[in-house]
Amino acid sequence: MSSSSQCSAVLPEELMMEILSRVPVKDLMRFRCTSKWMSHLVLDRAFVKLHLQRCSKNTNILLTIGDYESNETIYSATSCSLQSLLQNPSSTIDYSHRFNHNYIVLGVCNGLVCLQDSHRGDDFEDFWVRFWNPSTRLMSEDSPRVRIHSRDSCIFGFGYDDWSDTYQVVLLNNKSQKMEVSVHSLGDSCWRNIISCDALATLSLYGACVCGTVNWLTLPRSSGSCLWKNVTMNELKIFSYDVKNEKCNYLSMPDVHCEVPPDMPVIEVLKGCLYLSHRQGTRLLVWTMREFGVAKSWTPLLNINYEDLDNHLLQGMPTIPVIMCISENDNVLLLRSYDTTEFILYNKKDNRIDRYEILNDNEFYCFSYDYVHSLVLPYRN
Repeated sequence: MSSSSQCSAVLPEELMMEILSRVPVKDLMRFRCTSKWMSHLVLDRAFVKLHLQRCSKNTNILLTIGDYESNETIYSATSCSLQSLLQNPSSTIDYSHRFNHNYIVLGVCNGLVCLQDSHRGDDFEDFWVRFWNPSTRLMSEDSPRVRIHSRDSCIFGFGYDDWSDTYQVVLLNNKSQKMEVSVHSLGDSCWRNIISCDALATLSLYGACVCGTVNWLTLPRSSGSCLWKNVTMNELKIFSYDVKNEKCNYLSMPDVHCEVPPDMPVIEVLKGCLYLSHRQGTRLLVWTMREFGVAKSWTPLLNINYEDLDNHLLQGMPTIPVIMCISENDNVLLLRSYDTTEFILYNKKDNRIDRYEILNDNEFYCFSYDYVHSLVLPYRN
């Protein structure tokens, strides 16, 4: 009797799939060796999607760390629960998985991590990506390379279209007066040119993925100087690329009337929402877009005086602090500096600092992403 027949003799196959879709990824990967049926099921496209639907509510945090050692930057990644990160952030900073190459993390979608590497020539730079699932420890091969001339500037993002179940890397390539938008989809053998539009000056390091779009904080060059002198916050726009429809548009900023500070504003995605952090005079302001794409849904989340944190994270900082995670009730925020080993737990409800930590370690920078342990494959099967 075949393995599949043995399973079916005990329980109907549909019921087996329903039960197994609630089993943690780590256990399912171990179960693969029990039978051919199980080995096939765990990597089956339909079962992977079913399991993702079941586990999507169990959101964790993925920390990606760049650690400066000598003249090199060593990157690593680790996942943890929201509770453990809020309770003791320093204990979650480890180097359990170090990349063999100097990969940069472009983004995280449904448990799939997009890694980017590059090679610089005399008058060009070649870029390529890989897809990696930390939970299953499966990684794709290198994507085709895309070449960017040194006179041009480029920036990347990583997104997902749930309608077609497609993961895409999006490239914005500024060429003089024009910007080309190109994409590489997981499993494709090339990069595709999608659209061309007016060039933009970008503030974001990487695109923020939310609701099937990838978003960058930008200044349309027709709005003013690209040197940021005398540029106001309301002149900025969020350039948004729709992964499904392969179209671009602009999202409005909150109604803020002040100059763009020297430490640039930051957009990021937490708990499935877009967040904007910026400095206004002596205050740190954080906004959240409660309903994506709706300008009126921008809501203040945090408005705190820098002097209240004078002896802590913000003292002498060259950049504004960034939110690493937020408690379920939005009252407790974990902030970190961009390029130092400092963390601060701020209780918004009581307007107090609950804890401050600094790590006696090498300089590093740390990013956090919403993360689920999934079976999503880093290649097309």
